[in-house]
Amino acid sequence: MRSVQTLSPVSLLKALQARAKLVKKKAFARGSEIGLILSSVAIGIAAGAAVSGMSWISRAMHNLIYGIEMSEWLSASEIENKTVVLVAPVCGGALLGLFLYILARRRKRQIVDPIEANALYGGRISLTDSFIVAAQNLISNGFGASVGLEAGYTQLSAGIGSKIGTKLKLRREDMRILVGCGAAGAIAAAFNAPLTGAFYAFELIIGTYSMVALAPVVISAIIATFVARALSGNSFVIEVGEIGTITPADYLPAILLGAICAAIGIVIMQGVAFIEEMARKSSVPPYVRPALGGIIVGLLGMVTPQVLSAGHGALHLNLDSDAPVKILIGIFLLKSLASAVSIGSGFRGGLFFASLFMGSLIGKIFGTPADLITTGSLTPTVLAVVGMSALAVAIIGGPLTMTFLALEITADFPITALVLAAVITSSVVVRTTFGYSFATWRFHLRGESIRSAHDVGWIRNLTVDKMMRADVKCARLGTELEAFRETFPLGSAKRVILLDNDERYAGIISLPDIYADEVEATRPRTALADFLSHQNDFLLPQMNARQAAAIFDQSHAEALAVVNNLIERKVIGQLSEAHTLRRYSEELDRQRREAVGEVA
Repeated sequence: MRSVQTLSPVSLLKALQARAKLVKKKAFARGSEIGLILSSVAIGIAAGAAVSGMSWISRAMHNLIYGIEMSEWLSASEIENKTVVLVAPVCGGALLGLFLYILARRRKRQIVDPIEANALYGGRISLTDSFIVAAQNLISNGFGASVGLEAGYTQLSAGIGSKIGTKLKLRREDMRILVGCGAAGAIAAAFNAPLTGAFYAFELIIGTYSMVALAPVVISAIIATFVARALSGNSFVIEVGEIGTITPADYLPAILLGAICAAIGIVIMQGVAFIEEMARKSSVPPYVRPALGGIIVGLLGMVTPQVLSAGHGALHLNLDSDAPVKILIGIFLLKSLASAVSIGSGFRGGLFFASLFMGSLIGKIFGTPADLITTGSLTPTVLAVVGMSALAVAIIGGPLTMTFLALEITADFPITALVLAAVITSSVVVRTTFGYSFATWRFHLRGESIRSAHDVGWIRNLTVDKMMRADVKCARLGTELEAFRETFPLGSAKRVILLDNDERYAGIISLPDIYADEVEATRPRTALADFLSHQNDFLLPQMNARQAAAIFDQSHAEALAVVNNLIERKVIGQLSEAHTLRRYSEELDRQRREAVGEVA
């Protein structure tokens, strides 16, 4: 590279001008809402293209593997060759297992999803990891595993949003918004429902609603919808026909259905966790599990192809049919088992659409007893819409997301009001009795404490190591009291940390106490050990501000020593409670101002 001294004045001027233009572009994106909106347009275009591309690849795989038409849904197809139905998921599991084996040897870090990225890492997602997730999701769905593509859609689109934010060197809060824009575009394009996509981002990916995020997220969702519609022309519309007038009495069965869906959703989530736990405790290697899971999925698919893939075709098929309740119950049980086995055995994907399909079955099953307590206006199709939204809220979360989904796919306000009553009931029951959605439940099983995408990563980044003072006053525990007073005269420090003969932390001495004891005590203490306090209270550098504040509160200490680890206990610094709380308060206020757009 040439140095600045070797450049001619003209070349140097051009280089400085180019640099200034680049800085202006980045500053425009960082400091301007218009810049965020322009970025969201690009993300929306990319999300719409990603959804259309992945959907086309999935259909092409179904066409190639199962021999169905590109225009057909796998779960609604009549597949005569049952051997293919049995073998295809096994082959997909084997291919995915090979993928996982290669990844395990080359990559050690865990792949971060959009919720975790926004909660802990300030919206930073590896685009390479996002492509890996999308590829795994396509293998799983394309070979017939009972998972949807929504996980791949959102991961890839959010990864693109994060990459754009990284290139523009955006602030933490802006990065989180762009990740939300990607997820909003993905869901909006997948369901032809921009409001659903936008509220999916607010409730599940960003974790909060703000005026700053409103325009970018909504615009990304709208653009992605238009792009996907132009590229694939698919739309997700449910025809509900004439439903009559909804009366107040109809809300009772809707609320009851919401509670039932909440209970079933909890059972499904725990079922997935149970299968995963069984797989972990077994001696079967992780890269072999998908193939074994594929055997079970294949066997279930031989009973009915409605359990295969996400279930788009099966949803429409059952909405239009008048199948007996026994058949609907059988399909629901088979689909539940297939989805739990698919996820639990290691197939990559989500339960978004599967929860919609299973919820619609619950709604239609519920239709028979509901006739006894309604005016008759609640048709099985209406209850199916209510059920799909309520179960999706129980498993995925996002009550407003699912309410707007019902509105956009039915274009019917009376049904939407019933859905709102059901999803609120479902959400309250799940939160009070279980406390997790499917994503956050899996985080809990991994040992993470996050319950939503609300930004808590900054708390973890505000560590004791970053807040402590390294210039601490130390002395030997065996030092004579008079020698100690000569070394540390009154006013030279507030406190001194004492070390034992092995240079390990022994405790803290308050220097004013040393001199107060000399003047006032009737029975003066004669050794430094008599003044020691907090011998077993100290901080570790990796602790965050919240953990440090809890230790200060428990020990009633104004300041504590920081040691390198629990074994060596070498003193590396000191931290006061006042400074910890001040830094925590400052960072909390900064986060609040960033969220409402007050920080440029």
